[in-house]
Amino acid sequence: MDVAETILFFILVVIPLYATLIWTYFYPEESMLWGKRWLYKEEPEISEDAIRYTKTASLVSLVVLTILLFFIVL
Repeated sequence: MDVAETILFFILVVIPLYATLIWTYFYPEESMLWGKRWLYKEEPEISEDAIRYTKTASLVSLVVLTILLFFIVL
């Protein structure tokens, strides 16, 4: 890949993916209900286990994505 393709890849794919994963880590309830809030009359109660799973999954995804990008760029 040349430099222009790498920069375009980072702008179009990596930065939005990182932003989504960081948002999911800090606001797990909002991210779980994103696009599904219209299904409920009242605000649903999300279990602590589901919140912990969502935060863990986003953190692991951030670490794996960082390692993969490190090896791809080098």
